[in-house]
Amino acid sequence: METLAYPGVQETLYREVLPNGLEVVVLPKPGFSKTYATFSTKYGSIDNRFAVGEQEPISVPDGIAHFLEHKMFEEPTGDIFATFASQGASANAYTSFDRTVYLFSATEQIEANLETLIDFVQNPYFTDENVEKEKGIIEQEINMYRDNADWRVYFGLIDALYHEHPVHIDIAGTAESIGKIDKETLYSCYETFYHPSNMFLFIVGGVKPDEVMELVRNNQAKKSFEAQGSIKRYFDPEPASVKIPRKTAVLPVSLPKVMIGFKETRQPLEPDALLRTELTTKLMLDTLLGSSSPIYNALYDDNVISDSFGHEYNSSEDYAFSVLGGETKDPDELLRRLREAIENTKVVGLTKEAFERTKRKKIGGYLRMLNSPETIAGEFTRYRFRGADLFKLLPVYESITLEEANARLLEHFNWERMAVSIVAKDSK
Repeated sequence: METLAYPGVQETLYREVLPNGLEVVVLPKPGFSKTYATFSTKYGSIDNRFAVGEQEPISVPDGIAHFLEHKMFEEPTGDIFATFASQGASANAYTSFDRTVYLFSATEQIEANLETLIDFVQNPYFTDENVEKEKGIIEQEINMYRDNADWRVYFGLIDALYHEHPVHIDIAGTAESIGKIDKETLYSCYETFYHPSNMFLFIVGGVKPDEVMELVRNNQAKKSFEAQGSIKRYFDPEPASVKIPRKTAVLPVSLPKVMIGFKETRQPLEPDALLRTELTTKLMLDTLLGSSSPIYNALYDDNVISDSFGHEYNSSEDYAFSVLGGETKDPDELLRRLREAIENTKVVGLTKEAFERTKRKKIGGYLRMLNSPETIAGEFTRYRFRGADLFKLLPVYESITLEEANARLLEHFNWERMAVSIVAKDSK
């Protein structure tokens, strides 16, 4: 077992890679009553074309990673949620663009709950009957989200930004795509992406690393997994342009919702460069558009935006885009004012005072986050799958300069790569 010390944030992790390839990391938090565990696979909604080793690439229906997540909770003996509840644990799971995460939190029976988590994820149970039944359930979920204005405006934007990359496809897929899923395809995807060498187990809380590692070692020693070649993912070339500059849907909302996105085109970055670009961009966006910025306050005071206005930046090895927006009574006025303000800031640059204040705020938020087992587990896994380390963010934040942030400001806001998604108010 390897010990990883991070004196800058006063944390120590314990790590081991088991013979079957499973990476296990334990973060003890003395004094914490809650333990939080995540068992994750580097498999998300964008992984719809892939190959293992030297095999020929195969394509699978959209939404299958999310479908698999749903089916994993069904066991021959019943629903696994009931088992966790009987052991005093709260369990859940989620699928994102690039990973699927199974988790529990508990203050008691930690060993039993950890065994349950590992065992049910490593014990798929798919039948023709339960697969067909699940299609109806997920189709209802898809239809439900079609009536959700926040969901529609957000995924409408991503669909407007991207022509080919599967990031633009709804994580749940479509009614048509899930109709093509069968038991055999589920098992094929499971065997590829749920191999221990593609998975990561993270445990944080009031636990003893030696005891946790021994439990996981013994659990995995009872199971056999054939060695697997590396997984290769395939994506069609993505044009630099946006697919749809402006996309509008109509729903019964009290105020229109607008999301504005800027698509980046670049060669895949190495993990350290990707991390630095992400943090620099987030610092730039918060300095430019955060709640203490002149732009935000001018728009708010003029009733162009409400306190729902926000921003985020999403990036991976294969795609990167920003999202900014919220509720507004006049989407076109918001667009006009934002463009004018951003262009003016490009000329003069971000101020040193505002940038340093934002950097201190970001560092403070990062340090506070390290007191949240839930957030640590989710973020550590996200960075780990990208080859980065959550506990090495502090020196990166500290070293980012105003010059880098201003360079990102000029580079990122390219109006030729902007798309807008609007959910307009139903006039009825």
